[in-house]
Amino acid sequence: MDRKFRFALQASDGKARRGTITLPRGTIQTPAFMPVGTAATVKAMLPESVRATGAEILLGNTYHLMLRPTAERIDRLGGLHRFMNWDGPILTDSGGFQVMSLSDLRKMSEQGVRFRSHIDGSEHWLTPERSMEIQRLLGSDIVMCFDECTPFPADAATARASMDLSMRWARRSRDAFGDRPGYALFGIQQGSVYPDQRGESAARLREIGFDGYAIGGLAVGEGQDKMFEVLDYAPGMLPDDRPRYLMGVGKPDDIVGAVARGVDMFDCVLPTRSGRTGQVFTRRGVLNIKNARHQDDPRPIDDSCSCPACRSYSRAYLHHVFRAGEIISAMLLTWHNLHYYQVLMAGIRDSIESGCFAEFEATFHAARRQGDIDPL
Repeated sequence: MDRKFRFALQASDGKARRGTITLPRGTIQTPAFMPVGTAATVKAMLPESVRATGAEILLGNTYHLMLRPTAERIDRLGGLHRFMNWDGPILTDSGGFQVMSLSDLRKMSEQGVRFRSHIDGSEHWLTPERSMEIQRLLGSDIVMCFDECTPFPADAATARASMDLSMRWARRSRDAFGDRPGYALFGIQQGSVYPDQRGESAARLREIGFDGYAIGGLAVGEGQDKMFEVLDYAPGMLPDDRPRYLMGVGKPDDIVGAVARGVDMFDCVLPTRSGRTGQVFTRRGVLNIKNARHQDDPRPIDDSCSCPACRSYSRAYLHHVFRAGEIISAMLLTWHNLHYYQVLMAGIRDSIESGCFAEFEATFHAARRQGDIDPL
């Protein structure tokens, strides 16, 4: 078995890139979307169902797993893959984003962050070294370095102090990660919306040396226009021969726009969370299955979709089970949304390979402007 982490670019079209990430547990086709399995489960989905959507890699959450059931317990039980019955690659975030969001429960220093659990109030200490240890115990295939996610808005001085701290933590994360063949460590670019800081962050990360590079500090309230403004330059500051991961993104049009700007990897809770709240993604935009107009509609959500929800159930039925609070609603709508995201990614990859990504992008936006399928 090849124990090396590898990334290979196969095609490009403008800034859009088509590649593969190879790990001992499997190959990931990029651009890739990672379903979020926060607490060792993709909510409302069996692992084999997630695999059936086309997903090749999942994201797990260091913060939540370190608190419950604990990384040490998961390690004793054979690691996260065995624990959650997922045999493909897993990327884990560092826990930094969740800890930083606990503004009333945390105290930050150069060493790390001391915080109280949102579950039971118990006190914990998270440092770059501890984050690396937790992710090693989990058995994560792709490990994220520990960073501070700079809030938005942030003035230049605040953003710089945050970025500088993250870069010092990146060095400590690299040192603590060590040499682990078959596993990868990604650095995280910070710098908020300031090009000079983004450039300095990228240069410092490249000097340290990582297997991949993430673009952090976006999708934190800045809006799509500002996010795209940063993505117009930020990905190009990172190495061409390493994967680029935009953390926490996002909506389908966010993903298409980010691919056009050179991003390779994405994750977001949106498709699963939306499925549980009755919001459904389709090639012609977003619909809310809870709306009364669906209660007598015998058609599927999308007649071009091959997921179980569209293949076997009507809008009327899906409206009914959602309104009735039945668990099958979350299961079917989540499956549909994750299937839609994976079909979107496959279409993106095919279009880059064939050199027609611009046409794909135009068709994508035109279909969404049409809105939902025609009335009965």
